[in-house]
Amino acid sequence: MLSSRALAQQPARSFDSLSFNDNVLEGNLPALAELLYLRRGLSQAGGKLPLFDLDGQDVDAAVVRRCVEHGWAEPWFNNPLKPDWLVCKLTDAGRRAATAP
Repeated sequence: MLSSRALAQQPARSFDSLSFNDNVLEGNLPALAELLYLRRGLSQAGGKLPLFDLDGQDVDAAVVRRCVEHGWAEPWFNNPLKPDWLVCKLTDAGRRAATAP
């Protein structure tokens, strides 16, 4: 309930909201599956990303594609024995995304 009729007749004030978030990666953060995939490359020579998950299953191709599309991973070489496998390695942006707090 308004306290006075004069206050009720005044136009509403605008409220400007400001964001003080300076997180450069916000909006471009990897999803959990992508993050787990990228972090496995941190301990590998040259940042090689795995072909198989921890259960021995193929890494989901959609996860690999999204990481490449975001620039977190890049194709490393073609596997002549398995041309359908995409062998990738971490990029500098992928290292930053994988180690971001």
